[in-house]
Amino acid sequence: MQTQCSREQFEFQGLGPRRVVAEFSGGDITSDAGALLLREVEGTREIISGFAECFDDHRNPKLTEHTLVELLGQRVYGIALGYEDVSDHDDLRRDPLLATLVGKLDPTGQDRRKQQDRGCPLSGKSTLNRIERTPADASAENRYAKVVYRSEKVERFFVDTFLSGYAKAPEKIVLDFDATDDPLHGTQEGRFFHGYYRHYCYLPLYVFCGDALLAAKLRSSNIDGAAGTVEELERIVAHIRERWPDVQIIVRGDSGFARDAIMSWCEANGVDFILGLAKNARLIRKIETQLEHVRRKHLVSGHAARCFRDFTYRTQKSWSRKRRVVGKAEHLAKGPNPRFVVTSLTKEAYGTRELYEKLYCARGDMENRIKEQQLGLFADRTSSHTMRANQLRLWFSSVAYVLLRELRRLGLEGTELAKAQVWTIRNKLLKIGAVVTVSVRRVFVQLSNAYPHAPLFADVWKRLLTVRE
Repeated sequence: MQTQCSREQFEFQGLGPRRVVAEFSGGDITSDAGALLLREVEGTREIISGFAECFDDHRNPKLTEHTLVELLGQRVYGIALGYEDVSDHDDLRRDPLLATLVGKLDPTGQDRRKQQDRGCPLSGKSTLNRIERTPADASAENRYAKVVYRSEKVERFFVDTFLSGYAKAPEKIVLDFDATDDPLHGTQEGRFFHGYYRHYCYLPLYVFCGDALLAAKLRSSNIDGAAGTVEELERIVAHIRERWPDVQIIVRGDSGFARDAIMSWCEANGVDFILGLAKNARLIRKIETQLEHVRRKHLVSGHAARCFRDFTYRTQKSWSRKRRVVGKAEHLAKGPNPRFVVTSLTKEAYGTRELYEKLYCARGDMENRIKEQQLGLFADRTSSHTMRANQLRLWFSSVAYVLLRELRRLGLEGTELAKAQVWTIRNKLLKIGAVVTVSVRRVFVQLSNAYPHAPLFADVWKRLLTVRE
């Protein structure tokens, strides 16, 4: 089919005797009306306003039309709604619904100071981009870039947000550590070629507790994947224990984190750990009998077979002491599949099978959380030149994740989307067409009659209303 279009209109195949013509002249129509639910979450949890407290704003208030909370809200809501680029906001700045989300008292933009800005209640790409480009030593003397983020405050913000989501301290929490690749396609500061991933990339470090994000640290890739873990542990554990002094903390990670420095720190500070352990000839000899047993069992049944052995182990040089290791002897159709974990947890607390299958294997869910950020919230959109700017981009994505996670926790529990990932939540619940009418007394959002999930939307709204009250 060929499409004929002019500057104003797009003509498509006809419908019987009728022409089918489209043009961008509908007025104040939004495709993101469901984001009003995110605004309710923000009103209850104050996530974006809390994030704004991590910045120093050196702008002159008399010359400022957009507050810091409004600017950060515009960026975070944009990412949550699927707009990954700052350049998208040159068009989004006209959206009265997005202006309502960020708290603009004039969502039409008719009261802007300059004639050229009237009708655009929000900021454009240049203003938003200055936040990313602001150096750490910026002050009021800088000409343009004057909004400075403070890394230590941002790091505390994520942990504070996690802690504030609990009415009382839990008995036990599991902190998942993992590193992943963030592919780079330019000459960004800190780029290096990574032999395992076979491309130039950053190597960000993530820390989650369940689906709650506690840290997202951008790093160059010319380091060990576990580099900086002890420092993050010191910071996060101390912060958690300020509020929850008696909680049991378990650190979980893959074999890349089975480093003596990490395990020794945990042992010295009353933190438990369960970490993957790379197999070697000595470890495999420890479970030779079990491997032969499951091989025979597989030959008889034709199905996968597994069993476990619990033993103590110490490396010849790198470990400072013996530690408990659980070996999984497994035989699959493709052959033997031995696996090992090292842990500080006792046999009385966790038996061998339970330790591996229920506790360790649950770490795989963290990889889904990282995918949510990278694939759904553009955490890998690190195309700025400096690492400082790219770290802020990673944090913008992280704050959008926290906001959507709070919507999932507060509004979606018990619904069909209780465990939905961010792109499903966005497509089913946030992307709703609506007409927006702004009057003196109200902002009236007329949602599409054809929206298929209206009962779910109403249910989520009621849940959020209950939380707010």
